[in-house]
Amino acid sequence: MNENINIIKSEYIISAVSKAQYPEESLPEFAFIGRSNVGKSSLINSLCNRKNLARTSQTPGKTQTINFFRAVLKADDNFTPIHLVDLPGYGYAKTSKTNRRIWAKFIEEYLLSSPNLKFVCQLIDMRHAPMDSDKKFFAWLVENNVPVLVIATKSDKLSKNEQKKQIAVINNSFGIEELSILPYSSQNHSGRADLLDVIFNSSK
Repeated sequence: MNENINIIKSEYIISAVSKAQYPEESLPEFAFIGRSNVGKSSLINSLCNRKNLARTSQTPGKTQTINFFRAVLKADDNFTPIHLVDLPGYGYAKTSKTNRRIWAKFIEEYLLSSPNLKFVCQLIDMRHAPMDSDKKFFAWLVENNVPVLVIATKSDKLSKNEQKKQIAVINNSFGIEELSILPYSSQNHSGRADLLDVIFNSSK
């Protein structure tokens, strides 16, 4: 792992609900999705070392569009621009069923059609076993050959032993032995260097 990888610049680019609205600049894309309020925006802020780059909210379903952020990775003397993509949460959200169906449609369109998507980070709250919506979405990604990295958020809330137990629970829930799961804490940035390393190596 290269400990010297960092994001030296990040900015919001555009929000989209269709292909026509995606950024014109073609860059490697890394998308973030999970249940509403799992901490997607907080993780993006942590990754970029910014407080309010991606808007966070206590209200489930706050993110209602595909939000693109441009970031520049620096590794030694190498500078690599990428897009971080914040997707609306699935599962419970304080919005209508009609809105949720619309979200599902443009999320699916993006995940299946973006030529720049390198992988999806599916966020799971490490304190709990994956819910049915988590398992269904993971299965959908696998069935559609969309590369996925499972990130167990809020790892700072658990001891190291508890983290190991919960990782085993997530593995069993998804039915895949030795599934690579990355523990992450947006509070103390634990896991940040590992995730930046994976993103950098996938962006080449």
